[in-house]
Amino acid sequence: MTPLPAATALDQFFLDARSKLLETAAIFDRIGRGDGSGAAATDPRAVKLRKAVEVLMGEAPNKAELLQQLFSIPYDADWKRPAPRF
Repeated sequence: MTPLPAATALDQFFLDARSKLLETAAIFDRIGRGDGSGAAATDPRAVKLRKAVEVLMGEAPNKAELLQQLFSIPYDADWKRPAPRF
């Protein structure tokens, strides 16, 4: 499969990306303005969100893969498979 030309991708996805970035910025604003924002800044979820922004600002060509790995639970070889309920 041939990737879209950069200009075409920008034309097609600019407004969606802009909307999602504005929504993300608003979420960061709400977290920062809320009571207990200092404690929230060290919450592992907030740390992951900031790391995700760093990934987006980086030069890696596989940003989606890196974000998926960031938000995924690490593999556990000892994970016990759930048994059927009946």
